[in-house]
Amino acid sequence: MRLTRRSFAAVSAGALAGVAGSSNLTAAAQERRDALDGRGPAPGHRGGHRELRGMWIATVDNRDWPSAQGLTPSEQRAELIAHLDTAKRRRLNTVWFQARPTADALWPSRHEPWSEWLTGVQGEDPGWDPLGFVVREGHRRGLAVEAWFNPYRIALHDDPGKLVPSHPARRHPDWVVRYGGQLYYNPGLPQVRRFVQDAMLDAVRRYDIDGVHWDDYFYPYPVEGETFDDDAAFAKYGKGFPDRAAWRRDNIDLLVAEASRRIRRVRPGLPFGISPFGVWRNKSSDPAGSDSAAQVQTYDDLYADTRRWVREGRIDYVIPQLYWHMGFEDADYTKLAAWWAETVRGTRTRLYIGEALYKAGDPAQPEQWQDPAELSRHLTYCRSLPEVRGHAFFSAKEVSEDVIEAMDRVVADHYPRRSGQRPRG
Repeated sequence: MRLTRRSFAAVSAGALAGVAGSSNLTAAAQERRDALDGRGPAPGHRGGHRELRGMWIATVDNRDWPSAQGLTPSEQRAELIAHLDTAKRRRLNTVWFQARPTADALWPSRHEPWSEWLTGVQGEDPGWDPLGFVVREGHRRGLAVEAWFNPYRIALHDDPGKLVPSHPARRHPDWVVRYGGQLYYNPGLPQVRRFVQDAMLDAVRRYDIDGVHWDDYFYPYPVEGETFDDDAAFAKYGKGFPDRAAWRRDNIDLLVAEASRRIRRVRPGLPFGISPFGVWRNKSSDPAGSDSAAQVQTYDDLYADTRRWVREGRIDYVIPQLYWHMGFEDADYTKLAAWWAETVRGTRTRLYIGEALYKAGDPAQPEQWQDPAELSRHLTYCRSLPEVRGHAFFSAKEVSEDVIEAMDRVVADHYPRRSGQRPRG
């Protein structure tokens, strides 16, 4: 089995929830924010901190929401509310809403076009504001809502001509790299780094989101037989580095450090977290690495030094995607969870674990994933690791469908209602 990432290729103006309206934040959402910032415990806490129970809502390629392009605004809102209600019924407390899936926006951005995943036409106003709506409706349900952004991915195709004429990638073709049948911004260009931060910070300034979230798309996952063409950028900016890999890692380090500083200036105390591929480096590549044999390593292949960001406190939390079963020879869930627990120990970075709910009951997956108890065993094991402060499930569609009732098992075993406490579901 090739160890790559997860399986996908992947209202009116009054819906805006501006920062000035933060006093309207529900008590439950404020409680979570305070607890995760270390200002006090909350229901379901571990070691004085609230246990995070979250799910991703992926919008790219209409994976989770909306279910199809071109639905009416009322149909889109109804689907989104159904996901939020499911999260509450499952006793979750956090959702990550993919607001910038492909260099576009699910809010009226000042920098980028409306996402095609809404209407089927990039740049077409859907007639309402999904990000403002999900923040408002999530808070009404006591859910924290973090905005999930993808920094460098432009399109799931490689034809710039298919982008709306006003798209920044059309106006700045020198920013764009074709690779693996897709389009990416070039991380080696300082002007690109600045632009993608500006695009994301627009939402940070305008909405009462509970955090800024990135996943594992930095430099793209390797495609056999193809080269990511950043020769010109390396020639201009790569002097003084021992090799191109070191320069590329520095580009991503700069992106993370710069974004972290700018987020803190705009919204002091707003959490900034990343959900990387679950293997930093194999022990065979680095003595500090994990006891694994993954074919992808974030340090070497995505040029993302995730361990450094954790240990230097550049991010507030990390959610490694540990999308493998317990006992898997090349990437054992238990060994990797323990490695990440050791990695965050003594740092200011909080650790949550990303869980592959999408694999549960998938007939293409190994037999371990046909067992409804596999995910519950993950959470049971992590109870032995005090550094693990919660879990995130990929993704919303599977939280709802739950084909073999693996999520039901997690809720029953680990998220019970407590007497005398307001139910989470």
